[in-house]
Amino acid sequence: MLRRGVTDRLVLWRGARARGAGGLGAADALERLAVLLEAGVGPGAAWRHLDDGGGGACARAARAAAGSLVCGEPAAPAISAAAIDESWRQAAAAWQVAEASGAPIGPALRSMSASLRAQEQTRHDIDTALAGPRMSSRVVLALPGVGVLLGLILGLDGLGQLVARPLGWALMVAAAALVAVAHLWNSRLIAAAEPPGAVAGLELELVAVAIGGGGAWDVARRRVADALQQHCPASLDEGDSAALGEVMALSRASGAPGAELLRSVAATRRREARARSAEAVERLGVLSMLPLGVCILPAFVLVGVVPLALSLLSSPGGA
Repeated sequence: MLRRGVTDRLVLWRGARARGAGGLGAADALERLAVLLEAGVGPGAAWRHLDDGGGGACARAARAAAGSLVCGEPAAPAISAAAIDESWRQAAAAWQVAEASGAPIGPALRSMSASLRAQEQTRHDIDTALAGPRMSSRVVLALPGVGVLLGLILGLDGLGQLVARPLGWALMVAAAALVAVAHLWNSRLIAAAEPPGAVAGLELELVAVAIGGGGAWDVARRRVADALQQHCPASLDEGDSAALGEVMALSRASGAPGAELLRSVAATRRREARARSAEAVERLGVLSMLPLGVCILPAFVLVGVVPLALSLLSSPGGA
């Protein structure tokens, strides 16, 4: 029954490809890989099932891993070399730890997939929070053109005031500077709200995998640190390292299963990371209105309102 269920899933996945679906993201690919491995599919065959023949990140990683495994070589270096983003390098580190410790990698892949999905959701929330301010900015930036056109209809040459007079050039330069400041301001706000590249609790999860393969604490910790340093040094997290030391001490003092404690703390760290990301997104939705009011609207006044006022004043019927 389990084999049949896996076969049904593969039919659905291949059908999605036939309908023109794009390459898998890292989160989906890792979860599917975990399903295949836990169903008893061999590592090389599992990776081949993820290769859709395209040039996407998933296909490249799957092709590299399957090729290495067929040749009897470790898959992790090939995955890392083929990776085009941090998530696949993290997968390579997880695979290396599992290979070295002899532990099943399915649970680690599932946990990493859940964390990557949380990061993707945060980025989606950031785009949603910025949708309103971005649309407002576009509308406001289009208003000067509407104002100039309306002025021409009314017999007011606002465009001529901008182009033909030194004051007009000064207004355009000031407006362009304000728009550039707004763009830079927004970029920094977005960067501050972006989730970190490191998967929360990754080191804890990988040490749990290494311990599950029968390794001692110190050996497992060193093995994980080496894998992360080799494939994704940006994923090293001081918070994970501190929590790992506390869990090690608790497990040795109480005799409690270290792997279960590590996974529990890793889950807690992921929840905390999601909460911080949600708070950052909420804050972004409010702060992103500041560049609109402080920079974009004044830029509109400079190139949309002031030239029309100057044209009105300089016209024969003006003051």
